[in-house]
Amino acid sequence: MSDTDVAATPPVGGVDHHVSVDPAVAVPEPRAAADGGPDMVQLLTPEGERVPNAEYDEIVAALSNEDLRGLYRDLVLIRRFDLEATSLQRQGELGLWVSLLGQEAAQIGCGRALRPQDHAFPGYREHGIAWTRGIDPMRIIAMYRGVDKGAWNPDEHHFHGYTIVIGNQVLMGTGYAMGVQRDGAVGTDDPERDTAVVAFMGDGATAQGDVNEGFVFAGVYNSPIVFFCQNNQWAISEPNERQTRVPIYKRADGFGFPGVRVDGNDVLAVYAVTTQMLDRARSGQGPSLIEAFTYRMAAHTTSDDPTKYRVSAEVEVWKLRDPVARYKRWLMSEGIADTAFFEAVESEADELAAHVRTATVTMPDPDVDDIFDQVYVEPHQQVEDDKAAFHAYQDTFEEVQA
Repeated sequence: MSDTDVAATPPVGGVDHHVSVDPAVAVPEPRAAADGGPDMVQLLTPEGERVPNAEYDEIVAALSNEDLRGLYRDLVLIRRFDLEATSLQRQGELGLWVSLLGQEAAQIGCGRALRPQDHAFPGYREHGIAWTRGIDPMRIIAMYRGVDKGAWNPDEHHFHGYTIVIGNQVLMGTGYAMGVQRDGAVGTDDPERDTAVVAFMGDGATAQGDVNEGFVFAGVYNSPIVFFCQNNQWAISEPNERQTRVPIYKRADGFGFPGVRVDGNDVLAVYAVTTQMLDRARSGQGPSLIEAFTYRMAAHTTSDDPTKYRVSAEVEVWKLRDPVARYKRWLMSEGIADTAFFEAVESEADELAAHVRTATVTMPDPDVDDIFDQVYVEPHQQVEDDKAAFHAYQDTFEEVQA
C-alpha cells in the first residue's frame, strides 16, 4: 500500500484524525534534509512498519499492549482537543490558539516517558505534555480565553507555567535541575527519588540567548536536564536554513553533552529516546539534547497565515508522515488493537470535543480584581494603590449611569 493510501485511510468512526492527502497535488522532493537524515532514530516508518533498533528495542518491548493502546488514545484525544480549540478561536471564543497539529507524537512520546517526580518546563504549545501530566485541558483553554493566568499548581503536576517569552523556560528548567542536583535527588539508584527535568523549545528558540545560556550552565554543572527541541521546521515564517548551518542536535557537541535526532512523528521512537535520556539524567550523567524532527501542520498561531511563506506542496509531503495514521496502522498490523478499540477512542474523542465546547462557552468571566491578586506573595503597597485607583475609575461609570 502506498503512502497516499495509508494517509487517506477512512476513519473508523466519527472524526477523521488523520491528515488527508490531495492526490491531485504534485509533491516535489522535500526541502534539504527534510527526511531527517541517516542519524535520525526511527522505529516506525510512515507506512507503519517496524524498524528494528538494537539500542532502543528493549525500551519499547517493556511496554505492555495496554500501554501501547494508551499512546494511541493520547494521540487521538489531544489532536481532537487541539482541533476543537482551533475552531473555538475561529468562532471568537478564544483570544488566540497555538496548535500542536502534527506534533502530537513528539509530545505524547516524551510526556509518557516522564516519571511522576520529573518536572516539565513548557513553552506555549505543549498541550500534549500537559495532558500526560494530568492537567485539565480546560485550564489551558481558560488561559487562552483570558479568564485565567494559567494558574495550575506546578508542585501538584510537576508541569510548570506556559512561557510566552521565547526560550526563557530553558533557563528556568536549568536552574530547577541544578536545585534538584543540590538536593541530592540524582544518582541515588532510587527510582522513586531520582529526578530529571525536561525543558521544551522550538527550533527558533535555539537561536535565543536564553537557550544557549541554559546549555552552558547545564553542561558545566552536569545538571539532570533533557533539552527537548520540537523542530517543526519553521520559526514562525523562518525555515531551518535561515536559523542554523548545522542540524540542531549537533549543537550539543559544543556544550559538552550528547545530542540525538529522533523522528518526531514516530511516537515509539520519541518514547524510547526520551526514556533513555531521562534515565541518563536521573543517574547523574548530566544533560542531553533531543531534537524531535517533526512538522507544524497548522499555522504558528491562529494569528498567522502560513500560506504567505510556505508552499502547499511541502505540507503535502509531511501529510504522508502523519503520526496518528502510522501508529494506528502498526497497532492493527500487530493485532494490538481492534476495531472495537478504535471505535471506542473515536467515541471518547467526540465526548471530549463536546465537553470542551460546552465548558468554554459557559466559562464564567473572572473577577476584575484578579489582575491585582497573586502578583506578590506578600501585600505590596503599589499594587494596593493601583487596585484602589482602578476601583475609583470604575465608580465613575456607575455615577454616569445613575
